[in-house]
Amino acid sequence: MPLSSTQRTGLVDQVIEQMRDAVRQGEWAIGERIPTEPELAASLGVGRNTVREAVRALAHSGLLDVRQGQGTFVRATSEVSGALRRLCGARLREALHVRRLLEVEAARLAATERTDDDLATLRRLLEHRDECWARGDLDAFARTDAAFHLAVVDAAHNSVLSELCRGLSEVMAASIATTCRADAHERHPADHRTVVDAIAARDADRAASLTRDFLDLLLARNAES
Repeated sequence: MPLSSTQRTGLVDQVIEQMRDAVRQGEWAIGERIPTEPELAASLGVGRNTVREAVRALAHSGLLDVRQGQGTFVRATSEVSGALRRLCGARLREALHVRRLLEVEAARLAATERTDDDLATLRRLLEHRDECWARGDLDAFARTDAAFHLAVVDAAHNSVLSELCRGLSEVMAASIATTCRADAHERHPADHRTVVDAIAARDADRAASLTRDFLDLLLARNAES
């Protein structure tokens, strides 16, 4: 017996959510090609048309990227980040302006909302970040640096703010790598320990000010981007 339009819509929505979860949970990483349509249909227990509709919807929302003759790839970790990637594109300076607006207030909020576990995470990431720099592993440094900035935002314990900044972090990933390579001759990377100290001391104004200063410096260095 064929499915009604309502049943079909419900099945597509269910597959969309399953695929969305696979991206969120890291089963499919950004830039990775997802399983083929027949493979997805078999693993999810649905028809290929259902999978096709779900992929089309997720591509429209910016989560997936369908490349003719190559397959379907993960573009972003959420619809929010996908939309931000489309809006920002290669306009690094515009992304930095938005990042500044969000991260400065995130640091301020983190100073009042952070937990001891948050502080432990921030300090662990900074230590690992410095180790990566010391051994010249710039790719690992860039990944850890991005994780640190997101951890500051997460310490604010505001899910909407975290999602927005996560979207921007994907836009900024390449720029972080470029920046750290430009600074590779420096003995030490940019110092973020003062930000963590301010958050630890629950000094919201200082945490916000230090974050603003750092992002203003990035803006000044990318004046033509």
